[in-house]
Amino acid sequence: MFLISCSRKLPTHRSSTTVAATQEAINRGSLKHVDLHTGSNGWASPPGDLFSLRGPNYVTKRTKFPSRPWLLQPASVDWLRSNAKLDHVLARQDNRVMNLLKSSNLQGKSLKTFLVAVNLQVPGRDHHSAIFYFATKEDEGLQPGSLLYGFVHGDDYFRNSRFKIVNRMVKGPWIVKATVGNYATCLLGKALKCNYFVGNNYLQIDVDTGSSAIASTILHLALGYVTAVTIDMGFLVEAQSEDELPEKLFGAVRICQMEMSSATHVENSSSAVSFKRGNHSGHPNGSSCNSNCSKVKSRLKNAAIMEICAAYAVWAANTSQDRREFIL
Repeated sequence: MFLISCSRKLPTHRSSTTVAATQEAINRGSLKHVDLHTGSNGWASPPGDLFSLRGPNYVTKRTKFPSRPWLLQPASVDWLRSNAKLDHVLARQDNRVMNLLKSSNLQGKSLKTFLVAVNLQVPGRDHHSAIFYFATKEDEGLQPGSLLYGFVHGDDYFRNSRFKIVNRMVKGPWIVKATVGNYATCLLGKALKCNYFVGNNYLQIDVDTGSSAIASTILHLALGYVTAVTIDMGFLVEAQSEDELPEKLFGAVRICQMEMSSATHVENSSSAVSFKRGNHSGHPNGSSCNSNCSKVKSRLKNAAIMEICAAYAVWAANTSQDRREFIL
């Protein structure tokens, strides 16, 4: 099974057995749930009002206001690595989030619950996926006629033109802040290749961060400093007309100084699927680099940073502030 945490709190009237089972799921999560202000190597739920979105008068006055609370509740976060890209994880028989929902449905509960999952795919020798799960409340479904409802039931052209991420840098070294910016928005559907998978009770969005050279370069720079970075990510459907305003986040997550080595390993092959947690060294034999290797890597990293900064300076000079395609 995927080792996924569930952050939704249980009402006090539920049994101690149910509480214990939920706590076990939280403790076994592939990325642990941590305190919003002091946590590290985990995730938390930032309040919506930390994000500035298009307000009710944006069409005429171009004003932005703090967002209202999220439309969906944070359900869990998964941090995985594999030998191949992970697509459409909600359709897998070993996906814990979907299995928990199915189990609840069999008990006559959560029958209206709808899931939205955003899977940020990071290519490399090991493929990584950061998967963020959001859900409607237990006794509620998507609101018919809402912009999010239209997004779920629309076509890919509509989704690509509206799927937006808002990033807010909470903590990070100057090189990351200079490259990424302290606050940035991006229409992911236009900047990157996005694949959409729709089921009876879910929408999954797979975002291929390797589909843009600029985005991939900036992302890999940020990942080089990921243990020093805390970032808020908000997801929404962009409002483009007055009757769609104000904009509303459908979900948000804070990633707190995450360690690459904390990813749960998934053997993704036709013959077997297995999971292995552990501190991943990045070397086939599990050994660490010797001193000569470390020096070479350091020189290559410094040279790469210089190239990244030069490329970014050219790109930024030719791209409007409003539409810079940041990923992290």
